[in-house]
Amino acid sequence: MGRIIAFVYGLAAYLAFLGAFLYAIGFVTGIVVPKTIDTGETVSIAAAVAIDVLLLSLFAIQHSVMARKPFKLWLTQFIPVAVERSTFVLFASLTLMLLFWQWRPIPTVLWEIGNPAIATTVTGISLLGWFVVLLSTFLINHFELFGLHQVINNLSGQAMPEARFKAPALYQFVRHPIYLGFIIAFWAAPTMTIGHLLFSAVTTGYILVGIYFEERDLIAQFGEQYKAYCQRVGMLVPFRRRA
Repeated sequence: MGRIIAFVYGLAAYLAFLGAFLYAIGFVTGIVVPKTIDTGETVSIAAAVAIDVLLLSLFAIQHSVMARKPFKLWLTQFIPVAVERSTFVLFASLTLMLLFWQWRPIPTVLWEIGNPAIATTVTGISLLGWFVVLLSTFLINHFELFGLHQVINNLSGQAMPEARFKAPALYQFVRHPIYLGFIIAFWAAPTMTIGHLLFSAVTTGYILVGIYFEERDLIAQFGEQYKAYCQRVGMLVPFRRRA
């Protein structure tokens, strides 16, 4: 029964992620969803900046703290190891949903592409960034990354395989294609408002900080193998040197 509950919990967390991810695409690009980065209740610029930075900081803190090994060790004193990743995913999704709900737009336009064909192309580049994000998760292990693999293995009584270093496809040219995809998705905007610029700048800053901590953890886990990979492959700018 405990394994079934863990599986249902993991599945619910994954569906929450899927909903938040799909909504994020519309939120940033302004396509389909009812509330976007440039719509909603307007307040003074100072209040909007304060609220939006607080929301982004809350997401960054949740993401950073719950991803660290000491926190995972503490958390798994109270919950099964099999649902640790699902719990991280669920809280990240809920924090992101809070951001969508409470985001205050700053609709002042900084630049706008007037040519419809060019504007459509730029939106297409943003969507390409989202595609790179999703593709990159499947190139490693999408379902492990979002907690489903763990609860499925737990349900069937199988242990998770030992982590091993791998760099398939896009990872042969850039170490962090997921983050690169996000940066493309956020900055490729045919209309750039102050609110969109704030969102893109803060999230990009967080990505750079997140990469620092993530690579430190990966070096601790994989040692010289990951250090050699860093020498061979670019962090965010795609390139590949001979080994």
